[in-house]
Amino acid sequence: MKSQKNLFGRFIKDIAPGTLTWIGLRPKRKHDMIPVKAANAIEGLGLEGDHRCEKTPGSARQVTIISEEYIQQIEHFTHREQISPEVLRRNLVVKGLNLTAIRHQTFQIGEAIFEATALCHPCSRMEQALGKGGVAAMLGHGGLCARIIKSGRFQVGDKVEVLLPIEQEK
Repeated sequence: MKSQKNLFGRFIKDIAPGTLTWIGLRPKRKHDMIPVKAANAIEGLGLEGDHRCEKTPGSARQVTIISEEYIQQIEHFTHREQISPEVLRRNLVVKGLNLTAIRHQTFQIGEAIFEATALCHPCSRMEQALGKGGVAAMLGHGGLCARIIKSGRFQVGDKVEVLLPIEQEK
């Protein structure tokens, strides 16, 4: 992973900030997402009020992120006019940011700092939520998982800024 972080990290200085457009929390496993305007990220745990918080401390999947641009691709592949973020079961929706480019990088939203860890693959529930072919439509467009490396509050409308690795700041 370190080599991928360094490989992608060489180019992040050229990434323009994105914008956080939606936040959703799930109080319990398999429950509906609850849209909120602001949230608290808790270092090493997850989002306050989300079922994953404190479930598996240190997990690389404390928060899930998808972009509006990926949602548009999923709409295209499923022949649906509009897909609500709640259906896709991701915590955060951003726009104007290539999520693939920030994999293995750190980024800041509001006061919180996150580290993008892995691709967020669709679960089999997407077949039911989106219809036949839903999982296939999301492959490569499911977004990212992230861990919280600095606690803080953030809200819809905040910038999503990729942070330069320490060794590149010098």
